[in-house]
Amino acid sequence: MIIYLQEIGKKVKEARLNKALTQQELADKCQLTKSHISKIENGQAAPAVATLSKIAQELGAPLSWFLETNIQNKLSIVKGIERKVKVGSSEIGYTYETLAKRAQFSKVEPVIITVLPEAELVEPFTHSEDEFIYVLSGSINLFYDGELHYLKQGDSAYFEGDVPHIFLPTESKEAKVLAMFIQVNSL
Repeated sequence: MIIYLQEIGKKVKEARLNKALTQQELADKCQLTKSHISKIENGQAAPAVATLSKIAQELGAPLSWFLETNIQNKLSIVKGIERKVKVGSSEIGYTYETLAKRAQFSKVEPVIITVLPEAELVEPFTHSEDEFIYVLSGSINLFYDGELHYLKQGDSAYFEGDVPHIFLPTESKEAKVLAMFIQVNSL
């Protein structure tokens, strides 16, 4: 996990420097502290997906670019046995696994989100991508725009990511959700 945090940190720093931003400027844009940005860049902190999504948005890069390694341009095969959890912990209530190694500016990011049973009610978050979800196992409560929606295995939802939302556990066992983050062009 430490290796992945270091890789994420290097990419955040690289993208920040390419935008000619200081850590303080990036922190201000993302409503974070300079210390938190520094810890992320140095691989000392595991950023929540919402935090990394804000950073990605401010730096003009897809979220998946920060999470992937060994990018293959035309074909991406990720064997299940080789797939590793990239971001998340019991403190933030989920883990997040990338399903494809993609080029930096791809429009779709497939992931598996594991909603952990010990997750507490955390603040809903937003991101710039639309999101499609499909519940692979278990059940979740999708808290979206102030309303709670119960989804069980086989249910799906498509929604705009810029509306506050979060997945919450419904049982004392984890749930697995296939999620597709989709970048949409603004007119």
